[in-house]
Amino acid sequence: MKDSDLKLERLLRSAALAQNEAPIEAPFGFDTRVVAMWRGLENSESVGLTRLLRRVALLAAAVIILATAGAYYEAQQDESSEPFTNEFAIADSAIQSEFPQ
Repeated sequence: MKDSDLKLERLLRSAALAQNEAPIEAPFGFDTRVVAMWRGLENSESVGLTRLLRRVALLAAAVIILATAGAYYEAQQDESSEPFTNEFAIADSAIQSEFPQ
């Protein structure tokens, strides 16, 4: 066997013999350090850039929603009130544009 195989076997054997005496917990003060680091990052430029990008994305989504709602509203309007709904209106418009008075 290789030397690494022997070391691995010895490690696995000792891990199997180990007893679970204490529950696994985070080190003392770990959560406080994480919160302190997180608060310290709020002043960095990357957070400001992230906030700007988030605002731009929300504004773009609002514009898309409003544009979609407007297009849907216009599509639902009564089409008979428009002058170009039938062939006669289209022909009449073409004739009037060709021969100005």
